[in-house]
Amino acid sequence: MKDVQKEQSIYPLSIEVVGIKDISYPVKILRKDNNFQSTVAQFSIGVELPSNVRGTHMSRFIEIIERHKHNINGETVKDILKDVRKTFDANKAFIKLVFPYFIEKRSPVSRNSSILEYKCGYHLTIKNNHIVTNLIVTVPVTTLCPCSKEISEYGAHNQRAYVTIELVVKDFIWFEDIIDIVEQSASAPIYPLLKREDEKYVTEQAYNNPKFVEDVVREVYTKLRQKFKEKVGRIKVIAESEESIHNHRAFAVIDKEG
Repeated sequence: MKDVQKEQSIYPLSIEVVGIKDISYPVKILRKDNNFQSTVAQFSIGVELPSNVRGTHMSRFIEIIERHKHNINGETVKDILKDVRKTFDANKAFIKLVFPYFIEKRSPVSRNSSILEYKCGYHLTIKNNHIVTNLIVTVPVTTLCPCSKEISEYGAHNQRAYVTIELVVKDFIWFEDIIDIVEQSASAPIYPLLKREDEKYVTEQAYNNPKFVEDVVREVYTKLRQKFKEKVGRIKVIAESEESIHNHRAFAVIDKEG
């Protein structure tokens, strides 16, 4: 059959990136315990298109995902990217996948087990055989306002906050290790299942550990830099709280070389 995509382009313009985005696909992600977790990832994949080529074979992106869906981690995702570049004979290529990642958590007092969802992912680019790997993690936490605690006679307001980490990584890092750092840097972690004794513990933990979003991003950045100094390049930390007594959200960002 005629290969229309390989026809000469009418307009001699290169295209920076062409591909597919936001396609959901079942995958298996390697966990820190060396078992695989089944989840659903949203993929976006693209390549650079030369000025003399009319189009890209979009179906080949799906074929590549299909080949690699059963073994995805911080190293094998590089193989997916290399496969994209080779398949399309492209100078530049990228792949991004984000997925819900579930970790079993035990409540702090009753020790009941339950599953908490985190948003994780990879964003990789390749150009002239040089690969840049970004690790993406979003962690829900609790923050309690230091100002509210200081000025109030009874209690203090707290809220759900989300901390998003984007790391340019030079070596393998587990999602679990990043999540631990973030949860330790907030006023208190989030738990899906809490009994009364757990709720008392977490409420008091947050009250005794008040944090502004500014405090959170600084602490998370510092701990990431200390723990992964040899493994990361740029570190970006975003903390955003859904304010409970205001009609706005508060946020803070640190974006620096590690």
